[in-house]
Amino acid sequence: MSAVSVHHRVDGPPGAPALLLINSLGADLSMWEPQIPALSARFRVIRYDARGHGRSPVPPGRYALGDLGRDALGLLDRLGVARAHVCGLSLGGMTAMWLAAHAADRVDRLLLFCTSALLGPPSGWIERAALVRAEGTGAVADAVVGRWVTPGYAAAHPGELRRLRDMVAATPPDGYAGACAAVEQMDLRPDLPRIVAPTLVVAGADDPATPPAHGAAIAAAIPGARLEVVAEAAHLASYEQAETANRLILEALDG
Repeated sequence: MSAVSVHHRVDGPPGAPALLLINSLGADLSMWEPQIPALSARFRVIRYDARGHGRSPVPPGRYALGDLGRDALGLLDRLGVARAHVCGLSLGGMTAMWLAAHAADRVDRLLLFCTSALLGPPSGWIERAALVRAEGTGAVADAVVGRWVTPGYAAAHPGELRRLRDMVAATPPDGYAGACAAVEQMDLRPDLPRIVAPTLVVAGADDPATPPAHGAAIAAAIPGARLEVVAEAAHLASYEQAETANRLILEALDG
């Protein structure tokens, strides 16, 4: 499948080092709002809606991780960015790992949040894709957001919980299902030892979707990678514990 022109937004000084942020499954670029004030002061922050999400095109059929990676490379090309720091969460982290392994010259530093190199079983992703095609993304929104944040955060921030749920429910069903296929087929484990970008792996201590063991496996396989586990954070750790996430990102980019 050929690359598509994804919807994007750029914040920060035009001449600053580029930082590409890549979303999770079921999210649009607004999931990174808690990062923008801290990061855009020093970086040219590039966010985008992955294919099938938000305001980006929704190609028909099943997507592969390489499709998502080539979309990201196409965006960097259109923006004239030869090399960028890359930060991704969940499916975005999988895309970021693909980029670091297959387009190493385009990736400076790599930041991987709440993600996995192998997330099975495939049958679960096939079933989820079939459900959203039949009933829409609203059918999975509550369950998805239930994994994104801890019960304590959900109870304390009902407005944020509704906003996150609405974001998932607004994702086009064909796009969500197409992206499920990318996770279903994914096995990045053979690629990890080839990654040369300095890498920080961040896991949420209370993440039920990609528990810290997934992050530990990634950090063990990428030469020189480091693992940080964020307390009181589920799958959307960058959102739930934004201050901690921002500090980790800035420290990693400072080297």
